[in-house]
Amino acid sequence: MKFNTKIPKHLKQAYNEELKHYSFYLENKQYTNAWYHLERSHIIGQSYPIEHTYSHWLMLKFGLRQKDTKEVFGQIIRLLVGGWKSFIDHVPLGNTGGANVPPLKRMPIPNDIETLLESK
Repeated sequence: MKFNTKIPKHLKQAYNEELKHYSFYLENKQYTNAWYHLERSHIIGQSYPIEHTYSHWLMLKFGLRQKDTKEVFGQIIRLLVGGWKSFIDHVPLGNTGGANVPPLKRMPIPNDIETLLESK
């Protein structure tokens, strides 16, 4: 069994870049664009417990900010199980992490992110 503990440097850089975009759009009240980048951060970081959990934490805060009870409830559930699923490398790759999709559904990975995930 493979255990994921630390995100590779090139993925961490891409993950942080998505979070920068998320913050920029959130500050400028461009919520659709902010959410888009938050979902991308989730896809990049979902195989690593710290980054995966942090993406869900930000999604929870976003849901609270938007007063979206479905998102808040969905993120609480994901926060309870997401990190350990990452640790044992049992995540549905490509899943965008929001409450609008089933938590165990695999989804297509955007081409640029797939390239990142395949590179060492």
